[in-house]
Amino acid sequence: MANAPHGPASYFPTIEAKYGRTVDEWLTLLAATEQTKHAALVTWLKTEHGMGHGHATALVQYHLNPEKWARA
Repeated sequence: MANAPHGPASYFPTIEAKYGRTVDEWLTLLAATEQTKHAALVTWLKTEHGMGHGHATALVQYHLNPEKWARA
């Protein structure tokens, strides 16, 4: 499918189902942290919210570069 999400956005449905928050809620939380670096944000999601590495990385990649990724 040409319009199917790719990259980090392809993880979003699973992230929402597994962790009980919408992607917009996760992005709001990321924006509210004092962290600005990729690794620090991934670590924060993993330690503070129990998120797996792949899901945390997908959210952070999107958060730091939203214009690069299509979102359904």
